[in-house]
Amino acid sequence: MKKWKIIFTAILLMVVMAACSSENQSNGNAEGNLEPDVITAWAWDPLFNIAALELAEKRYDQVDEDFQLEIIENAQKDIVQKLNTGLSSGTLNGMPNIVLIEDYRAQSFLQAYPDAFYDISEYINIDDFADYKKAPTSFDGKQYGLPFDTGVTGLYLRTDYLEEAGYTPEDLTNITWDEFIEVGKDIVDKTGKSMISLNPNDPDHLRHMIQTTGQWFTKEDGETIDIAGNEAVKQALQVYKTMLEEGIAKTNSDWSSRLADFNSGKVVSVATGNWMTPSIKAEESQSGKWTVVPIPRLSVDGAVNASNLGGSSLYVLNIPGKEKAAEFLASTFGSDNDFYEELVTEVGAIGTYLPALDGEAFNQTDEFFANQTVTADLVEWMKEIPNVNYGMHTYAIMDIFTGELQNYRSGKDIDEVLNDAQQQAEAQLN
Repeated sequence: MKKWKIIFTAILLMVVMAACSSENQSNGNAEGNLEPDVITAWAWDPLFNIAALELAEKRYDQVDEDFQLEIIENAQKDIVQKLNTGLSSGTLNGMPNIVLIEDYRAQSFLQAYPDAFYDISEYINIDDFADYKKAPTSFDGKQYGLPFDTGVTGLYLRTDYLEEAGYTPEDLTNITWDEFIEVGKDIVDKTGKSMISLNPNDPDHLRHMIQTTGQWFTKEDGETIDIAGNEAVKQALQVYKTMLEEGIAKTNSDWSSRLADFNSGKVVSVATGNWMTPSIKAEESQSGKWTVVPIPRLSVDGAVNASNLGGSSLYVLNIPGKEKAAEFLASTFGSDNDFYEELVTEVGAIGTYLPALDGEAFNQTDEFFANQTVTADLVEWMKEIPNVNYGMHTYAIMDIFTGELQNYRSGKDIDEVLNDAQQQAEAQLN
């Protein structure tokens, strides 16, 4: 009897150990030394980012037919929340091998939890990517992010409305925002259409306006608040207020109403990142009536007609499977020209991997934009985007400006607005 108890105990122990081993082998998020069978990735937007990862997996199957990628869709805000919760707990349990992070948010994670991310400096040549993507994706001399898509901006224009008012796209090419406002007043008078659609409670335009000058809400270190006395920030607020109050802007309250404004033909222009292209093209009846020119610049010395709004990059977590995940990203997003040709053709995503951007797919004409080589133009403007350090607090500062913009519109002096925003930011973020 005693002999059978010993045998039974031994068998039970073997079963438990086998189960634990199986769990660790299959769980790419578990902490330990076992290599996972499946690499996991978190991303948002099934038609853009997730589609890009799926395309990359198909390409990589030619290199490693045993490679398996599980892509888990999360809203961007949910990824931010899960990362904050998980990383602040001090454990990496439940974390993916690969995660997509917006460039504006990246430094808040890299600076707070550098040990949680895997240094991929040896896997890619960062100089192969657009210069403005380097600062957000690196920290303390190490390269943690593989730069992905560009948020290069353009000024999308309804050419039929311009013609009705006696203008051509060239009249709005390489202009300042002040000139945009003056031309806009005339176009509005002659066409009855609004020049642009703006949301007073979500002034995201401030970001791409300010970046045309190579400045930001913080100094070059990404930490020192630089609002009071910052001419770029001051002008951006003045331009935004003027557009809202001079009768050239139609106000929207959310994403859906913003899309409706241009899809229904109520506005002459859309100033935003290139990721808006599919939404503009969604209204097929407007095919041939649109063109894209460089974004206006602020009237600050050194400002250029090129900027960025949004964009994201891919990061590897410092957990088992990190080498396999890094090799996958390096072989696809980090070096494969043909992959980027497929990416722009099948997904419509413009990457920031420079060696691929001269490919044939990037030089195709687009019938919707009257046979303009839109992608090639956006790529050229992307190369001119000023490199700024977004730092850790872009969205916290934007929240402050959302409130201060309302105070400014209510009559508060602009310099007081900037001084108060500076004080609020320093009190909250330092």
